[in-house]
Amino acid sequence: MRTKRNIHVVPIEGGRAFVARLARGRSLMRVPATQGIAIRFAIREARRRRCEVVIHRPDGRIRDKDSYGGDSPRHRDTKH
Repeated sequence: MRTKRNIHVVPIEGGRAFVARLARGRSLMRVPATQGIAIRFAIREARRRRCEVVIHRPDGRIRDKDSYGGDSPRHRDTKH
């Protein structure tokens, strides 16, 4: 069985660019991009994979995260 792995939007090149990559895995984006472009790509991919997106700040700390499927029906998304 394949386990779900979250998608992280992480800084590279000293925080000047970002990529979307699987947790503990390979990069999903081949070309570094702005954080906004990387987030849009990560959300599209997370919806397809039914997993969570974790967005990091340029210093590496977690800025935000959101789930795109596979949540328990008991939990409500109060952010959106």
